Amino acid sequence: MLRNECVNGVFDWFEIHFQVGYSSPAKSGIMKDLGLSLSEYAVFGSILTVGGMLGAACSGKIADLVGRRGAMGISEIFCITGWFAIVFSKDALWLDLGRLLVGCGSGVLCYVIPLYLAEIAAKNVRGAFSSFLQLMLCCGKAVMFIMGSLINWRTSALIGVIPCVLQLIGLFFIPESPRWLAKTNETKEFEAALRRLRGEHADISQEATDIRLYTEYIEQIPDEGLLNLFQKRYAYPLIVGAGLMMFQQFGGLNGFSYYASFIFESAGFPSTVGSIGVAVLQIFMAIIGVLFIDKSGRRPLLLMSAGGSCLGRVITGLSFFLQDFHARKDLTATLVIIGVLVKLLYLYCCAEACERVKLLY
Repeated sequence: MLRNECVNGVFDWFEIHFQVGYSSPAKSGIMKDLGLSLSEYAVFGSILTVGGMLGAACSGKIADLVGRRGAMGISEIFCITGWFAIVFSKDALWLDLGRLLVGCGSGVLCYVIPLYLAEIAAKNVRGAFSSFLQLMLCCGKAVMFIMGSLINWRTSALIGVIPCVLQLIGLFFIPESPRWLAKTNETKEFEAALRRLRGEHADISQEATDIRLYTEYIEQIPDEGLLNLFQKRYAYPLIVGAGLMMFQQFGGLNGFSYYASFIFESAGFPSTVGSIGVAVLQIFMAIIGVLFIDKSGRRPLLLMSAGGSCLGRVITGLSFFLQDFHARKDLTATLVIIGVLVKLLYLYCCAEACERVKLLY
């Protein structure tokens, strides 16, 4: 009974990293056609993150005000507008504006999709959703890496509109979150949505009661605002949860995605071959991570991910250090490839552990 809802939510997750993977293979084409400098292109690459922060900052309020479906619809409109601004851009201003709008939409989606899937899914399938979401993240980035390496950057941006439009249409065929409907006291719609999700002949009485009781309990808790998070009792989970996300980004996770082709070009390695190779490896490593997370545990995978990623970055940095000093130039491309492969081997194999621990906290 969850088929349409799951396809819609999971495909949204695919779309997010479809957007993240756009800037790397498009770099040379955009800089050449629009005459951008490297610093101007750096603004274009990084402004997606700025938009993501803006979208994330107001995502909770939007999801509570207009519902989970409404929030997804608003985010898709932002993304569609942003992609079209990129497609028809004639200068850096419209290019950056489009990327910013896409980032705003992605910021909302990053919050509302896991929330929606968690609220509609039965307890026994939530773990499978988490694994599949991580796999779709890597698939979205990998598809854009491959596609963007083979076609024009404007065409790639136009293709980016397609998943957004499909998602927008799909919203008309999925129910609203029963938990949000219970929160807004829409009793009839709440029961109808829950029955649609569980099946016409399923017994939903116990689950409906549990949702109502939980909603009543949550409403009794006083809303003390953001500052409430900084109490001593929340210090440990806040440090772990926020720290994992912060250091993952400071470690260059998305930075590599934005500049993969430039890294390969600087090392004297064909960027098209490198981008396609990275795309294939991402999917393979993500599958391995999904298969082994429950067998190996979260903590060992997190340690492996941090250690392997660090080693890969040291090797890559060493290669460019030697290049700057004109020492062993013949090893630069080899060391870069080894460093990137080591980084991806551990990072994407263990990324599932990072995602689940972050969601847990």
